[in-house]
Amino acid sequence: MTVAQQAPSRPGVRPAPTDSGRPLAGRDAELMFLRGRLTDSDARLVTLTGPGGVGKSALAAAFEPAPGQFRGVRTANLAPAASADEAAAIVLRLAAELRRVPGDADALLVLDGCDHHGEPLTTVLGELLTPAGRLTALATSREPLRVVGERLLPVGRLPVPPAGAEDPGELADNASVALFTRAARDTVPGFALTEENAPAVAALCTLLEGLPLALELAAGRLRLFTPQVLLARLRHRGGALTALSGGPAGAPARHRSLAALAESAVTGLSRGQLALLGQLAVFEPGFGLPMLERVSPLPRADTDVVLDSLLDRSLVVALDQEQGEPRFAVPEPVRSHMAEELAADGLLDAALDRHAAAYRQLVTTVEPRLTGPRQGQWLRVLAAEHPNVVAALRRLHQCGAAEDVATLVLALCRPWLVQGHLQDGVEWCETVARDETPGADAATPRPALSEPLRARLVDLSATFTLALGDADLAVRRHRRALALCKRLGDRRQTALVSARMGLALLRFDDPAGAVAALGPAVTALESLGAAAAAADATVALAAALRAQGDARKARDLLEKGLDAHRRVADARGLAAALREWAAAAGERDDTQGAARALRESLELYRTLDERTELPGALEELTLLRLRTDPSAGLRATRTLAACAALRRVVGSTPAPARRAAVDETLDALRSRLHPTGYQAAWAEGTRMLPGTALEEALAAPDPDTRPAAPTPEAQPLTPRQVQVAMLVAEGMTNRQIASRLDISEWTVVNHVRQIMRRLGCTSRLQVAWSVGRWT
Repeated sequence: MTVAQQAPSRPGVRPAPTDSGRPLAGRDAELMFLRGRLTDSDARLVTLTGPGGVGKSALAAAFEPAPGQFRGVRTANLAPAASADEAAAIVLRLAAELRRVPGDADALLVLDGCDHHGEPLTTVLGELLTPAGRLTALATSREPLRVVGERLLPVGRLPVPPAGAEDPGELADNASVALFTRAARDTVPGFALTEENAPAVAALCTLLEGLPLALELAAGRLRLFTPQVLLARLRHRGGALTALSGGPAGAPARHRSLAALAESAVTGLSRGQLALLGQLAVFEPGFGLPMLERVSPLPRADTDVVLDSLLDRSLVVALDQEQGEPRFAVPEPVRSHMAEELAADGLLDAALDRHAAAYRQLVTTVEPRLTGPRQGQWLRVLAAEHPNVVAALRRLHQCGAAEDVATLVLALCRPWLVQGHLQDGVEWCETVARDETPGADAATPRPALSEPLRARLVDLSATFTLALGDADLAVRRHRRALALCKRLGDRRQTALVSARMGLALLRFDDPAGAVAALGPAVTALESLGAAAAAADATVALAAALRAQGDARKARDLLEKGLDAHRRVADARGLAAALREWAAAAGERDDTQGAARALRESLELYRTLDERTELPGALEELTLLRLRTDPSAGLRATRTLAACAALRRVVGSTPAPARRAAVDETLDALRSRLHPTGYQAAWAEGTRMLPGTALEEALAAPDPDTRPAAPTPEAQPLTPRQVQVAMLVAEGMTNRQIASRLDISEWTVVNHVRQIMRRLGCTSRLQVAWSVGRWT
């Protein structure tokens, strides 16, 4: 076929068709780069590289030269060639045909499936692709051909939907979903994304890692299963390798199933390459170089060389990331295939044990460094390795290593609190604390966990429970842990548990109980030299005293706690202390001081990539700003929606007083804003990434004036607040009001604060005077 025989085309204006005439899903950028490479006069060979099944052949077929760009085009599929010599002979024959095509432009040779043909093919290409030869080649191969003048264009997998995406309209624009949907319609005419099947389709695309061949094979299974059932079957089978097959009869054998694709991908590997690839296959997708070096069965120098060769063949891929150490992954289906090969050879258990031991060592080594100037760096390391850490936990638990599992879970306290893995933390604590069932070998019972470790796990489960928002259950669990610690005579752990129980009591609206627990705990922790824990307890004690009305002593303790956190360089503890400072400043009507403290808190959370406490801090700053800038309604709605979305991901619920304040604010925003504007802002906020919400909050201006005193007419009291205000006017104390209305004293304190703000009062006497005006 010559260019003169081709239909006119306008590259870049309409989607380039594949050989079936349909648009090529998700490859606009690659087609643009390919056109650019083939217009470069110095590029004699452009090679599309990438793993099998990624769509290199489809991309090469989709390329349409511009009119007059080449004097002639010849295409050959070299994959069926019986030998490298036969492949080289095919290329020589096509090149001879192109020499006879008249014209001044170069001719184009499109060579598909150049894998495994080695030196004979590259030698021929090196001789043909010279300026004098007036020939350019476009090739597809899993690895570079290493011919002089070669330009590489890596072809990656299609983007998968973002985590949590479920809206059919939004998912339709994702390249993986678009390809899956198109292939599904070939199998089930009329198939469409709906609210019911969209989450399953998104999860399938993610599970299959955006590999086009896997997506097409999975779509073909919709003859038998709904997307929901197919997803469950693939997950149940531990991956898609054995389940997905049935490609077109005319397709190459390697494209008829993922098993065949994976087997062809590892054909010809050396013993060293297979050994390293097998060990890397037990990693959850995504691992750093330090972890690779810890488990590699090869010497350090050999590991680097072999890793480079695996990267060239796309058997290991570099993951996209903006900063930090490079990370890699063995993509599916090669990962599952190598795991099956290890199991067949009896080597899988040893590989899993090396993996688990490496991550146990990593976590326990890093734990002491999770306070200090490099806190954020080490927390990010553990966050990136979270899937592998969980896999190590599962392996150790499967092997009955109860003490190792307990030690690892305890070391993960701070990382999981920061990352928001709260329910996982509760479940692991409960599983290990009560686990005395037989191990993998039913004849060998698991050793009972030691009482000190069991007590610490019960305490840690209470900490995760409190972060989830269940203060009542957290208090009960802390009390159980405290009883265990006292029975063991462990003074340090008793003080730590008492301090955490005090915080839980404060969240449970029992400031008196919190003070009783926190006071002795602070003294004990300071005497034991537990600086970071003592600082946390000091800040909690300050909050409890403030709740009781002792503002002076609370402020002194809070300043002490802030100084202590700065000395030990505990960014997360300091952020929590600054939030308490902001709350106290807000009570004094120091809006500017409160805003500055909250901004500093958020800046610290940003350095840690904090998830659990971030929604609360964002809500506090948003509510504060609305007091002085009611015009910021749309921005506030977005932020509050983002907070609600993040809480759903983490699984946490706010304290009742905070939930009431947020709900009240949202009700006011709904009535103030146009319904369409409010709904659009809320929808935008629910899609906002946590980092984006944080950046938007930090970019907004802080209040520069004290808020004007609102009037009852401008901000009417709720019915409950009216009740509380009337009882305040009668001279009742907070405790008496709580008893009369059958609510907690802490709830009364919050109502009184809101009443004073809304009425523009600075004392209970002024509240009584305002109530007198109503009557």
